[in-house]
Amino acid sequence: MTLQECYAAMGGDYDDAMGRLRSERLLQKFVLKFLDDGNFKLLCQSLADGRQEEAFRAAHTIKGMCQNLSFRALGKSSSRLTEALRAGESDTRELLECVMEDYRVTEEAIRAYQAGLN
Repeated sequence: MTLQECYAAMGGDYDDAMGRLRSERLLQKFVLKFLDDGNFKLLCQSLADGRQEEAFRAAHTIKGMCQNLSFRALGKSSSRLTEALRAGESDTRELLECVMEDYRVTEEAIRAYQAGLN
């Protein structure tokens, strides 16, 4: 799988990301580094524990990473969750489920890409 195919599988915008970073090697580095970020786990745990402010920060961080890397699908769902948390909405289950699904798809695409590098 190429990096461009990885982006297609996750619903990302490869051309936009390349326009921003201008180097596939640099883009690859940050895409692979995404797997090591703990904000998704923090988001899920914070919401489960009712820590809305911490959940907001985690969702906001995920949204920012997705914008920088042009992960469009996950960026869109994490943005909706971020705004709901910012507004103090208490029932964010459906939004979280969307983020969880988009995160799963993104993670699977990156792991498939990573497996092809070895």
